[in-house]
Amino acid sequence: MRRFFYATNSNISNDVTNEKAATYPQLSTLPIGASVELTESIIHHWCRVLRANIGDKGILFDGFGGEYQVQILTISKKNATVTLLSHTNNDNSAPIFTKIGLVMSRGERMDYAIQKSTELGVTAIQLLSSHHGEVNLKPAQVEKKLAHWQQVAIAACEQCGLNRPPLIIAPIPINDWLKPITTTTPVKIEATISSMVTTLSQDAYYQVLQQPADLRLQLSVPAAGQPAMPDSLLSVLQQPVPYIELLIGPEGGLSANECAQAADVGFEPWQIGTRVLRTETAPVVALATLQALLPRVNP
Repeated sequence: MRRFFYATNSNISNDVTNEKAATYPQLSTLPIGASVELTESIIHHWCRVLRANIGDKGILFDGFGGEYQVQILTISKKNATVTLLSHTNNDNSAPIFTKIGLVMSRGERMDYAIQKSTELGVTAIQLLSSHHGEVNLKPAQVEKKLAHWQQVAIAACEQCGLNRPPLIIAPIPINDWLKPITTTTPVKIEATISSMVTTLSQDAYYQVLQQPADLRLQLSVPAAGQPAMPDSLLSVLQQPVPYIELLIGPEGGLSANECAQAADVGFEPWQIGTRVLRTETAPVVALATLQALLPRVNP
């Protein structure tokens, strides 16, 4: 059955002569049996591209928990409505909060890193630029690229069954992200993400991202004499719902100054295996390893 993300924020009409905003409600505020107007993106994908018909069933999720089975009630040229048939309170989130500080890479490699990190249950991805990084977005490019990468994450959720999309956070220089927490003014996440998840970001689930992580790990290049796994990792994973931040550099690696700055704010080196992982492979391996370790310490 097809799954679609139902964005609950206000979306401005594509008609520039009509400045009225279309507001889409949080699904949990509606009773089963209620009629719901579909968003433009769902209408385009489900009704136009996939040629859905009245009576067809699908699944909607808005990121606030669980999912809804729906049935198409009406279809017109510009609008479509569905009926809420039932609600399933499954979450499918990983049993661990994770935020990746990811230095941006080019094209399909970046899409791959975001897509696979989403499938592995990442909570948020902070986009970064760095000394050896390939990508430095101009201010005029940020909104478009941020929307693209957030949509990559949402599409991955629709495919894999995750009902809480990760937040893709607008890029900042790595030196700014690595400033000591005690001297950093808290940033409201909703001001640095795509509008399609603005309302969702205010949900209690994502508020952990405003707190200091229980552990900060830097994925490092294999080096002689360096421990393969920080001693603190297994103890942190014994907590009920740990929150871990991961720092992943570009193809050329982080500079010596960036590594030193990361160490100064508590990032511990984590060497996974004896091979050098590509920047799009590292988040997949790290997230999978964290979840593989969880049953061993939390059976």
